[in-house]
Amino acid sequence: MDAEASLPRAQTTPRLRRPLGGLILKWFGVACLMVAAGLGGYIAWLLWGTGLETQAAQNDLRSGFQQVVNSKPTSEAPQPGSVALPLRGQAYAELVIPRLDLDMIVVQGTDEESLKKGPGHYPDTADPWDATGRVGIAGHRTTYLHPFYNLDQLQVGDEITLRTEYGTFAYSVSRVFVVASTGSGVVLTQTSTPTLVLTTCNPRFSSSQRLIVTADRVG
Repeated sequence: MDAEASLPRAQTTPRLRRPLGGLILKWFGVACLMVAAGLGGYIAWLLWGTGLETQAAQNDLRSGFQQVVNSKPTSEAPQPGSVALPLRGQAYAELVIPRLDLDMIVVQGTDEESLKKGPGHYPDTADPWDATGRVGIAGHRTTYLHPFYNLDQLQVGDEITLRTEYGTFAYSVSRVFVVASTGSGVVLTQTSTPTLVLTTCNPRFSSSQRLIVTADRVG
């Protein structure tokens, strides 16, 4: 008799097959985690990564603009209605708001690419050196260094300064308010006295409204 034949054989337990529903649920969970990770990375880029892009642009703009600030008399400034200078995306003015600890270079233009570099001047609005009219400036509130993140903290009487190639101009905040996005362009209506308006999205992370700050030129 074969010795091996006399040894007891281990009983094998049949392998249970995992239900198909469980496998689907497992891989669905993995897919959700991957999507969440990707979405989290995208949000992090929007909130912080885009700021690196804007800061680099600001550094480049400032290095050149500081050499021309107040370099020409106001009498040599372009007349209202003339071709808007500088070109879109180029340095236009330096915006200083002490209450917000804000000091940034404003570029010409409010298109998407221009606003990635910093606050943008509405080309169809007045210039700071004009004797009449409203200077319009827009800025991001939550991305691209979010220059207007705390714009709602401004109060009536706060100081805003615009430094340009043709002089430095001071403004005093006259009003802070919110309007619906639809029809918000009315705040860019020109005025008979020299004024300023700052615009951004409201509330944060939404564009359903516009946060508006108006100011009168002083001095």
